Amino acid sequence: MIKINLLPVRAAKKKETAMQQIALASFVFVVIAVIIASLYFVKRVQLAAAQEDIISANQKISELKKKIGKLEELKTLKDQVKKKLDVLSQLRTNKTGPAQRLESLSDLTPDKLWLTNYSESGQDVKISGVAFTDELIADFMKALEASNNFMSVELVVSEQTEMAGIKLKKFDLTMKLESTAPSGLKK
Repeated sequence: MIKINLLPVRAAKKKETAMQQIALASFVFVVIAVIIASLYFVKRVQLAAAQEDIISANQKISELKKKIGKLEELKTLKDQVKKKLDVLSQLRTNKTGPAQRLESLSDLTPDKLWLTNYSESGQDVKISGVAFTDELIADFMKALEASNNFMSVELVVSEQTEMAGIKLKKFDLTMKLESTAPSGLKK
């Protein structure tokens, strides 16, 4: 009987299958490594893009903060200008009231009566002066009461004084400003 040694063929087939399996495993490993590497690079690109977006967003935020700061500055300047304009308009309305009252007071002052002091405090007015007679003071008070600018005229003091050797009547009056008179004191 002839004996055939089939072992080397089997061993060769086993070696060949083993080589095929190693080649297949190597191929699968390389494919998996390529897939993992490509996913890694894709994620790196996405991460870099996201970081660039974050940087640009932060730059936009800082620019917007600067603009907001400028807007706040403009708002405060606008408020300051508005306050100044309000003060100017109040001054414009106030400048005519006292001037008109003083003009009226000048027209109402009789001859031989001189005013030495005029002061306003809110609605209260105080006038001091000198006159030759008490009748002149009384006429002056009546004229003030009849005017459109003053009301509640009262004589506080009337006393005799001497100036340059002439006997005169020194007087002090208090009164209120007429409520219809222009007044810039309202808030």
